Amino acid sequence: MNDASTKPPAPTPHSIRVLDVGGSHVTAAIVETDGTTARVVRRIDRDIDPHAGRTDLLDSIVRPARDVEPASRECIVAMPGPFDDETGVGHFADVGKFAALSGAPLRPAFAARLDVEEDDVHFLNDAVAYGIGEWAYGGGNRPRRLVCITLGTGVGSAFLDDGTAVTDGPDVPEDGYAFRIEVHGGPLEETVSSRAITRAFENRTGAIASVADIAVAARVGHADAAAVLDHAMQSLGLALAPWLARFETDELVIGGSISRSWDLLEAPIAAGLMDGGYKPVTVRRSALLADAPLLGAAAHRLRRSEA
Repeated sequence: MNDASTKPPAPTPHSIRVLDVGGSHVTAAIVETDGTTARVVRRIDRDIDPHAGRTDLLDSIVRPARDVEPASRECIVAMPGPFDDETGVGHFADVGKFAALSGAPLRPAFAARLDVEEDDVHFLNDAVAYGIGEWAYGGGNRPRRLVCITLGTGVGSAFLDDGTAVTDGPDVPEDGYAFRIEVHGGPLEETVSSRAITRAFENRTGAIASVADIAVAARVGHADAAAVLDHAMQSLGLALAPWLARFETDELVIGGSISRSWDLLEAPIAAGLMDGGYKPVTVRRSALLADAPLLGAAAHRLRRSEA
């Protein structure tokens, strides 16, 4: 018998259009995936003004998705929270970005600009997309329970059970949002976010610097820079510890722009987790970085379409 005839057919690759919306940038991509592997075959990155008026903001967000593949019918959009994936409505009034979009139904606005049906526009939380990407393609295995925290303008989160987001119940913060966790008597993002870190550095030194610049200073022995980063990351570990324990987390992944300074973050995060009484099996930096939400959104859409 010909062994080739008994082999199962190879998975069929799918091309999926993805739009990842960040606080000050947007990335549109075509992702090719068969569910086991995935790769970005084409992408467009553009800056946006999160404080622009509604029409201009929508135009700038959606245009890259139209440009990356005008003929594509579907689009999966990774949006920052708080956002209702089913209704396509975000609640951004008090988060410092996208105020013009708060409360507005975005599905019809996206569909009109992409010239597709409303049912062809699908939404997913951006941190969940990031986490799914890391779960599916970022490591050597797919752990049962993975928590992904994205650090940038805010704190994003994904609590994943076998690659599916858990957003309610006693084992996760409200709506699965880590930014709802409090630490040191206030919201987590007041201690752990780019704006919190830069503000803390300015308060200590009187100097204005980006997180990247603060990291550079810490590496060359700037005591205040190191202290600011240590405090923020130890606070993150302390805040997450009880939730990681409740969720029975197998792996914690730290992603987002701030994670690029992992050499400065790993030790204080681990110290904070220990202070909080929890030591997860694995703590690692994102392996995929900016590709994670693109690959994750595509994986999510493929799973949904095959369900």
